[in-house]
Amino acid sequence: MTPDHNPIMKTVGIFNDSFPPIMDGVSLTVQNYAYWLQKKNQPVCVITPKSPDYEDEEPYPVYRYSSIPIIGRKPYRLGFPNIDISFKSEIEHISFGLVHAHCPFTSGLLALQIAREHKIPLVATFHSKYRDDFERSFHNKNLAKLMLKEIIWFYEKADEVWIPQAAVEETLREYGYKGKVMDNGSDYSNSMPIVPIKKQARIELKITETEFVFLFVGQHIWEKNTRMIIESLALLKDIHFKMFFIGTGYAKDDLMQLVNDLGLDSKVEFLGVIYNRDELKKYYAAANLFLFPSIYDNAPLVVREAAALHTPAILVNGSTAAEKVIDNFNGFLIENSAESLALKIRELSILPKLIEETGQNAAHTIARSWESVTDEVLGRYKMLMERTWKR
Repeated sequence: MTPDHNPIMKTVGIFNDSFPPIMDGVSLTVQNYAYWLQKKNQPVCVITPKSPDYEDEEPYPVYRYSSIPIIGRKPYRLGFPNIDISFKSEIEHISFGLVHAHCPFTSGLLALQIAREHKIPLVATFHSKYRDDFERSFHNKNLAKLMLKEIIWFYEKADEVWIPQAAVEETLREYGYKGKVMDNGSDYSNSMPIVPIKKQARIELKITETEFVFLFVGQHIWEKNTRMIIESLALLKDIHFKMFFIGTGYAKDDLMQLVNDLGLDSKVEFLGVIYNRDELKKYYAAANLFLFPSIYDNAPLVVREAAALHTPAILVNGSTAAEKVIDNFNGFLIENSAESLALKIRELSILPKLIEETGQNAAHTIARSWESVTDEVLGRYKMLMERTWKR
């Protein structure tokens, strides 16, 4: 088989509507897929909307098309690949062997178009609870239902639908089909002793050894139960703690106002988006507990990242995000209320040994390296490409 005809020598195109400088779980997934695929000598490129004043410095090609801001969804952007002539001339010479869409919108539809034109496999990963997103955005269940039909149509066109963990399949069944589980990883996974890493992180962040530190990383939106976090902290004013919020989102200003109204300004700090992964790692390492009571997320990367640094998460019992968590073993489970979260934090404030042991178990059972995940991804890509080539 010559290189020109070998499907494995052709380019894997990874498509998503968000990519750095936009930092979210799906963006990081795409970034790590592409990085490790090129490290394993698989030709790969990323295709995503343009972001003003941002220059790509990735070790693989990134092709961007014209876009405009999405009102009320800063920093996300709406792309227009089919009217961007310079972009189309850039990608028309790429010899694609497979395309992988990480969202069903503009970039996903472009991936579908390319798959049809090149007669190659389309993989589509199901990352989000789209029905919830549409109902919140449009405040109209009929319109949300119509939009959901378009999403179902898109995923039906894929050769394979992937989901980041088994619990997501319940959501997928509501849309009428099944998915193949392909786990997410963490670029913080390592075999180095954790105690010196945590100690050094606190020194660099000027956090005392005895301070009880909580962390939230993610979009500052109501769906992630961010209000509940702050309301729970208001019930713990007698405890000496520090809470860091990292990220941004439409609810950030309201969250900051709520912190002020509840008299928590001296205890809660909003740090915005931290783009430097080494800097973000310090906060994961320095925290005692990762507070993530979201019932919106499917398989949050941030929980895995915290686990990789031996920081256990508190999650809502029965939520998709808590699928891999066993209470008091590799994480902590609560009911969906501020009172339950506050009670759990209060109980754990006098049990540092339990937190430490739970963090160790989280690292061993939840965290996984992106390199090992990509080995599975590449194996599946090769199978799909070879099957298509033979056909």
